Amino acid sequence: MRGHGEVPLAHPEHRISRRGILAGAGALAACAPKRAAKPDAPTTLAAAVAGAWRPPADRARDRWRHPAESLAFWGLNPGATVVEFWPGAGWYSDIVAPFLAATGGRLYAAEMPQDDPAARGVDEAYRRRLADNPKLYGRVEVTTFGPASGPVAPPGSADLVLFLRNLHNWMAAGIAEKAFRDAFAALKPGGTLGVEEHRADPGGVPDVLAASGYVEQVYVIRLAEEAGFTLAAASEINANRRDTKDHPFGVWTLPPVRRSSARGAPADPKFDHAKYDAIGESDRMTLRFAKPAAATQP
Repeated sequence: MRGHGEVPLAHPEHRISRRGILAGAGALAACAPKRAAKPDAPTTLAAAVAGAWRPPADRARDRWRHPAESLAFWGLNPGATVVEFWPGAGWYSDIVAPFLAATGGRLYAAEMPQDDPAARGVDEAYRRRLADNPKLYGRVEVTTFGPASGPVAPPGSADLVLFLRNLHNWMAAGIAEKAFRDAFAALKPGGTLGVEEHRADPGGVPDVLAASGYVEQVYVIRLAEEAGFTLAAASEINANRRDTKDHPFGVWTLPPVRRSSARGAPADPKFDHAKYDAIGESDRMTLRFAKPAAATQP
């Protein structure tokens, strides 16, 4: 059954089930070249997701974000070179960086520009977290993505680029098109762009500033295709049919933000969160795009 906002693909096999994704990930891990691993090194996605170093609050959100299934769907392989745009506090980096460090891969973290004091504080905490445990996280290359930033990674070096619930922020800032161009430049020919984003219902008037935090799936596909990507597959891994998307403070009314007043206003202690907590986290699209194998570097 087609999910709302879902775009049909050319081949039925592109509709991927969660069970099939995890089975495929297991097969890839089994076929990967064997290498000497440190004791307790997270050499599988399952081990990285189950890592005791992850904060309990982060692990509690796995039921909504499905990190193992999502990363398997996007094709994260041992030894890969990965670029994560705007890692924030490191929710996904806590899984990806240890896995890559244990399997001989590399993570580029393209942080927010440092001219925003709030962003600077988040980025500094992220860097401290990595620096405090180099054996776990390995050497993460920190770069920048913003309106005037340069390459997020060496051109044509990445196997996988990740856009994780940030596209609405880039739309609001007018840099969404640049994000796709920068991702395309960083990827190897044949490389993958993985996208997770809050999904608006289809058929409405597209909001290019994503004021509610929700974005139409067809708009995301159009942005990617304009940058040179092709849509390889769409998954319902992160769908939430209970999300009505009509919340008073946009997607941020829902967990984990649980906003109770307009942005910048004091929290409303009388706001009833029960209805929104029952919904859970947002309905989200999960897309996989490919850089054509014959693509030349821009």
